[in-house]
Amino acid sequence: MDNYTYAHKNTEKGERRTRTAAFNKPSLDRSLTALREYAFAKEIPVSDDESLNFLQTVLSAVKPRKILELGAAIGVSGSVMLKICPDAHLTTIERDLDFYNRAKQNFENAGLSDRVNPILGDVGEVLNKLDGRYDFIFMDCAKVQYIKYLPRLKELMNTGGVLIADDVLLFGYVTGEEEVPKKRKMLVEHIKEYISAVTNDDELYTTILDVGNGIAMSVKK
Repeated sequence: MDNYTYAHKNTEKGERRTRTAAFNKPSLDRSLTALREYAFAKEIPVSDDESLNFLQTVLSAVKPRKILELGAAIGVSGSVMLKICPDAHLTTIERDLDFYNRAKQNFENAGLSDRVNPILGDVGEVLNKLDGRYDFIFMDCAKVQYIKYLPRLKELMNTGGVLIADDVLLFGYVTGEEEVPKKRKMLVEHIKEYISAVTNDDELYTTILDVGNGIAMSVKK
C-alpha cells in the first residue's frame, strides 16, 4: 500500500459518499468485523463498506478458483474473498513487511493459510515472475502504477476473467467534482490514463462504477 492509500482510507477530504452508500454494507462474520475495526482504529488501509460489499457481491456471482490480489495490507479483503469462494486459492502481494507478517498471521487465525500464497515484494517485480492464469484480480495498491501494471495483468487473466481496480475516482478529482490539489495532479492523470485504457481496450469489457471511491470493473473477452 502506498502513502496515498493511507490518505484515502483515513480521508484526505472526508469520506466520499455515494447516494447508495447507506444501503451497501458488507456481510461479515464477527472475526472479520473485529479485524476491520482494528484496522480502522490503527489507520491501516482497508476497503470501505461499499467497495467491500460490491466485492462480495461480484465474487458470489463469479465464483473464481484462482484469485490475485495486489495490496494485501493485513489480509482483510483477502480473507473476505476466500470466505466467499471456499474453493478458491489466493495469491496476494504486499510490499510492507509488517503488513505482510500480520496478513500471514490473520490468514492462519482464520484457518485460511492452506489456500493463500502471500508474497512479500514490489508488485511490479512480482507480477513479472508469476505464471499461470487468474479468474479474478483485485487491484488496491499504488494507484499511480495501475496503468503500468495493466498490460501484464491482461496476460495473467483467463478469458472471462474479472479485474477490479479500486479507488479510481479519487474523492471526485477524476470526475471534476472536486478541484485537484497540486500534489495530486500527476496521480489523477495516471488514473485517467488507466480509465481511458480499460474503457477503450478491444480485449476488455469495462464499466466505471460510482461505488465507494470509484471502481473500474473489466472483463477479458
